[in-house]
Amino acid sequence: MAPSHVLVPLDGSPLAVDALDDALELFDCRVTVLNVVTPLDAPMSEGGILGADEDRRESARDRADRIVDRATDRAAESDRRVETAVRTGDPAAAILEYVDAHDVDRVVMGGHGGERGRVARRLLGTVATSVVGDAPVTVTVVR
Repeated sequence: MAPSHVLVPLDGSPLAVDALDDALELFDCRVTVLNVVTPLDAPMSEGGILGADEDRRESARDRADRIVDRATDRAAESDRRVETAVRTGDPAAAILEYVDAHDVDRVVMGGHGGERGRVARRLLGTVATSVVGDAPVTVTVVR
């Protein structure tokens, strides 16, 4: 059955852009792009290393806005429209929460390998692995 609402999480990586392209090409339905800003005081964020201040928070939010704006422009090049969303938090958790709260019935996302961990994590990436394992909908990982 064809989906009616596809979510494409974007992190600015080339694989995420490929995922957006695939979603726009394959599915003629509502598409939402989501960027998740990791809190600057989280251990895995840039702020966890460099310190969280208001300038860094603003810079992170500006980057998120640029990512979703580029997605909007890219969709327009294909005569498509996307909805956009920016959230703050743990990326996998934020993606799963968005799926649950917004009637998403398919996730299309880029995957990228991590440096350590189980084989699946190395092949897909930690966020993709978490989403694949916990999402209540079909997840397509673009590699």
